[in-house]
Amino acid sequence: MPSFITPVRKFTLPDQCVMGILNVTPDSFSDGGQFQSIESALQQTRQMVEQGAAIIDIGGESTRPGAKAVSVNEELERVIPVIEAIRRESDVPISIDTSKPEVMSAAVAAGADMVNDVCALSQGHAMETVAKLNVPVCLMHMQGEPRTMQASPHYDNVVAEVKTFLQQRIEKCVASGIDRAQILIDPGFGFGKTPAHNLSLLKHLDEIMSLKLPVLLGISRKSTIGYILDKDVDERVYGSVALTALAIQKGASIIRAHDVAATVDAIKVAQAVSTAS
Repeated sequence: MPSFITPVRKFTLPDQCVMGILNVTPDSFSDGGQFQSIESALQQTRQMVEQGAAIIDIGGESTRPGAKAVSVNEELERVIPVIEAIRRESDVPISIDTSKPEVMSAAVAAGADMVNDVCALSQGHAMETVAKLNVPVCLMHMQGEPRTMQASPHYDNVVAEVKTFLQQRIEKCVASGIDRAQILIDPGFGFGKTPAHNLSLLKHLDEIMSLKLPVLLGISRKSTIGYILDKDVDERVYGSVALTALAIQKGASIIRAHDVAATVDAIKVAQAVSTAS
């Protein structure tokens, strides 16, 4: 098992905010290869913070459908220097997007503040690791695994099944020593789901909200938007913004986004409508 540290940094996110995506990978579905150098990653981080990102989510392994798995060492080599470089010049909260316990531990030691796991702490000693690290964690639902998840996703009732899965993972986390107040949940938009499944989850987001934990949504530039609008990945900003406004009105807490400025604007407009008399 890796060595652990107890982080001294504590952070509080706004009730509704943007998590800026920083993929330091060659093969992520939207921005693969753009931010692999430390300087390009730093520049992108500066820009996202300037545009209003409340947290930066750093990933070193693509989870797009069909993506190849990477080793622990390769993932560490991608993310740790970037985390250290960001932390040297900024106190912006950093999330590490990983399912590997070794990467979680090393990332927190390097300055990351939370864990964002698409596998909901199901890999190896991930749950034990997060309990010892004592940092916030986001648990995401995914049917299958990234390499095959979009082959033939099937549910009898996608909303009920996703909710049940998340409830079970929350209970296991709490039983393992993770403070419930440190847990966020993500229904996994696009992870082992058809466009119809994704839209149903968003329409009935109140069911996920009934678990009474902050909800994070990764809806930025997803294929469902392409399906609805018949747009390529770099033409999905407006669709992403529309989904953001709907999600915020339904109570989502964090929107994980590539297009930070546009997403921040969408949240402000949705909040203005929600708080109007």
